[in-house]
Amino acid sequence: MKTIYHYLYSLLLLVFLAGCSGHSKPIKISPELFHASVDKVMEIQIHDIFSPPVASRVFVYPNIAAYEILAQETTEMESLAGKVNALTSIPKVDKSKTINLELSAIIAHMELSKHLIFSEMQMEVLQDSLYNTWEASNEEEFNHARTYALSVVDHIKKWMSADNYKETRTMPKFTVNTNDPSRWQPTPPSYMDGIEPHWNKIRPFVLDSASQFMPKKHPEFSLEKGTQFYDELMEVYNVSKEITEKGDESEEIAIAQFWDCNPFVSVTRGHFMFATKKISPGAHWIGITKIAARKTNANVAETVNAYTKTSIAIADAFISCWDEKYRSNLIRPETLINQHLDPDWQPILQTPPFPEYTSGHSVASGAASTVLTAIFGDNFQFDDDTEVQFGLPVRSFNSFDLAAEEAAISRLYGGIHYMAAIDEGLKQGRSVGKNVTDRINVRFE
Repeated sequence: MKTIYHYLYSLLLLVFLAGCSGHSKPIKISPELFHASVDKVMEIQIHDIFSPPVASRVFVYPNIAAYEILAQETTEMESLAGKVNALTSIPKVDKSKTINLELSAIIAHMELSKHLIFSEMQMEVLQDSLYNTWEASNEEEFNHARTYALSVVDHIKKWMSADNYKETRTMPKFTVNTNDPSRWQPTPPSYMDGIEPHWNKIRPFVLDSASQFMPKKHPEFSLEKGTQFYDELMEVYNVSKEITEKGDESEEIAIAQFWDCNPFVSVTRGHFMFATKKISPGAHWIGITKIAARKTNANVAETVNAYTKTSIAIADAFISCWDEKYRSNLIRPETLINQHLDPDWQPILQTPPFPEYTSGHSVASGAASTVLTAIFGDNFQFDDDTEVQFGLPVRSFNSFDLAAEEAAISRLYGGIHYMAAIDEGLKQGRSVGKNVTDRINVRFE
């Protein structure tokens, strides 16, 4: 937040100097403005409590709008029209007017983001401060850029409106099958209904279908000793006990907490229950994208490219993962452990409200890390401060793949996933990410 305030102060100072000199100055756009807009969306997502799949949708469409605008003048960026499902070419710029495309791109990002969130006024605070500054600095340039940006926003909104999201809002709730001991059941403390059971009906971005990378079937459900499923259940229970015995100094607990990213965590105090707001797993990887862009001193186009390609991978990852979750409809470890092993056992992390297989963190992390590696390279060292805002320390990684592997194993440490969901989820996500790199050019050549 400090960065955007410093940037806005600098802009206001430039406006003052321009006014003193008596004539307008060209409007300059910094990558930090895109980071600020994305950060604001992330902040609002936390406030509005978007589910992980819905959060991925909120990120991806504004990024694509900004990307398509910049692709018109940046030779390293190829239009996604015809490569991303059902996306057609955006309106072309009016050649009779000089359009600042970087300015149009950031305007489009903010305008479309505002359409996708609930707390629109929070976005308008940032938006209005920038609009006033730009208009005072160079009214003609701002108005041309804004008019063009809004035409692109209208185009993307029409494309977006046909992705089946509105239709899924009115589809029936998920029916819990309590007669089958292998099927998912709501978990404590809030016992929420399964969220987004129809997410596989959302139009994918690059996937041919939601089931394109269907993982192999999970181990056959069994509570008999010696079976793979039972062994994996006991692994969750035993690892949790070992970690808990180590206490707060446990590295495994630190890893679990760092990658928790559960927007639905609820706290009970007497007769009251309230949510503690957290970032989504996809948003954590968007935060890592920002870290990588800043470390490489990425310019505006490179920054938007990284956000866009990574958010496409994350969005497709959730479509792919949720397709499997509600097909396999597998029961969570917490339910079985409480029923058959230890009624007082609690996982280190709160179990999120949807079926177990595959692990959403694993799929999203595998997809995002694959695309980020393609953009920024192997063995990219970075310090991840994404969770500092939630009171957690910085963790350092020597590659995106290693970060993804830690995110995946955190689900075992947290007590909320079996190993099969973690291992197969990571494979599934990497397949989704590779599909993005194969279908669209993610690098600047």
